[in-house]
This record gives sequence, C-alpha cells and structure tokens, in this order.
Amino acid sequence: MNEFQLLNTALFRGLSENDLQCALKDLKARKRSYEKDEPILHANQTTDRMGLVLSGSVRIESTDMWGIRTILTHIGPGQYFAEAYALLGNEPMLVEAIANEASDILFLDLGHLKDGLHENQPWITQFLYNLTLLGAQKNLGLSRRSFFTSPKTIRARVLAYLHFMAVKKGQPVFEIPFDRQQFADYLNVDRSALSKELGKMKKDGLISFEKNRFELLKSENDFSY
Repeated sequence: MNEFQLLNTALFRGLSENDLQCALKDLKARKRSYEKDEPILHANQTTDRMGLVLSGSVRIESTDMWGIRTILTHIGPGQYFAEAYALLGNEPMLVEAIANEASDILFLDLGHLKDGLHENQPWITQFLYNLTLLGAQKNLGLSRRSFFTSPKTIRARVLAYLHFMAVKKGQPVFEIPFDRQQFADYLNVDRSALSKELGKMKKDGLISFEKNRFELLKSENDFSY
C-alpha cells in the first residue's frame, strides 16, 4: 500500500501528502510482514502501537481457559486494530490478533499522543477525528455480532450472518472471510454441527455454497427460522 492508498484509507482521510509524511514520522510508522496464523499481538500483553492492515487480513480472537476459541471480528486491508489498547498503553489485551493469511501490517505508535507533544501538528486534529469516528463504527460492528450469536438455532445464526453479508455486498452471491472452523468459532457453534446444518440448508434450497463462497437462493421472507 503506497502513500496514495494510505491517504484513501479511513484512518488518514483528509490529510495532505505532507501531513501524511509528518504523521508517519511522528507516529514512528513501521511495517512488518506475517505468515498465515502467525500471532501479531498476544492476549495479556500491553502495547502502545496500533496496527493498520496494508495487505492480507487479521482476525481478532479470544481463547478461554478450556481452550475454546471465539473469533470476534475480521479485519481487512485499510482497516486497523488494537487502537484502544495502544491509547491506554498499560491495559493488558483480552484478545489476540492473528494473521488470517500472509499479511503486511503498518504499526503506528500512539503512546506519544497522550503527552501532548504533537498537539500543534497540523495532522493531529484530523487524525484524531478519524480515529474517533472509526472507533465508533468498530464498536457498532462488535455489537452487531451479538445479532449473529443470540439466535438459539444454528440455522438462524447462519441466516442472520448471511443476510447481513448479502446486504453489505449488495448481492446474493458473496464470499465470507472465514474458513469453516473460523465460521463456527465466529458464530459460537460446533464445527461439525455447523457443517451438518449447512448441508441441510443446501438440501432445503435455502443456500448454495462452495468453501467460503455463498449464495442466498430465497428472499428473506421465504426463510423459516
């Protein structure tokens, strides 16, 4: 992702090329590459850096004391993670950030934003506005997941998520950012039970799918939960 592409991300939107250069310097921007399933940030650690996904994708997950994994969200190119922990600085992370595929991450040091050293820099106001707005959007996204996990049946959970994805993509055919195990972890259901239910839904003519590519075959009013 070059500077032009960075300026078109929501995080740096509204900044000039000169402002971007100053921001990257003041935030001590550093790029790092990760392989698939390589940990980026660990639970229980603290960080003063947020990550911006340049390429690939990142999943945010948590694992309980029994080893049960829950995937909370998926983060693609141009999106970011760990900003709240980076701003707080001394708050141990409750989640882990894992490379979902081979990924390039741009790390930005937010620790110095709290000491006021950059408050007179021309880029800081727009950057903090963008960060606040995106934080609100991210909170809504995390809250949205509760609509996918609250239904009692697996079918209802699957349909709730697939309906959302169809609306988001603007068409009934789309790809989801999860493999089968990750999809089960995201919906908080057993993988074998999910696979079995997907097979039933396909047989019932509700959906069609191949790996992570899905198609809704009926309108929302035709579904029986």
